Amino acid sequence: MRAAPPSELDRQAVARLLGRQPRGDWEVAVRGPGGGPVVIWNAPVLEDGTPMPTSYWLVGRTEREAVSRLEAAGGVKAAEAAVDASELQAAHRAYEAARTAAIVGHEEGPLPSAGVGGTRQGVKCLHAHLAWYLAGGDDPVGRWTALELGISLSSYQVVG
Repeated sequence: MRAAPPSELDRQAVARLLGRQPRGDWEVAVRGPGGGPVVIWNAPVLEDGTPMPTSYWLVGRTEREAVSRLEAAGGVKAAEAAVDASELQAAHRAYEAARTAAIVGHEEGPLPSAGVGGTRQGVKCLHAHLAWYLAGGDDPVGRWTALELGISLSSYQVVG
């Protein structure tokens, strides 16, 4: 899924949310209730050829902080136990396939591999799963995370 190129206001907002300028090409993938960026889509390879394993990055402060609290309370293990393992594997494969399809013009050097959060199995990062889910990904961990946090998809706008 490709989103919209960032405006100057988006560039400023994302830099503020991250506390730094993002590396590589990126686009706003999801906007929150107030219209600000909540999820960005990252190009799979940075300008210097470094692989970017995380296609969808949760930048919204409220969402990021809520997920951090959930992770601190054992959310990664709880999510992994709560979701169907075959659905999770399918999500990792679909994420990897979509990222691989977005690689254009990178002829040499390492490429990003694996699934959500840069892993092929299990759950590594609820932030990455929620980001992809909010952007329209069929991610059982993202769905579980949204339910745990009371996040409704109808509050967000997928861009692109």
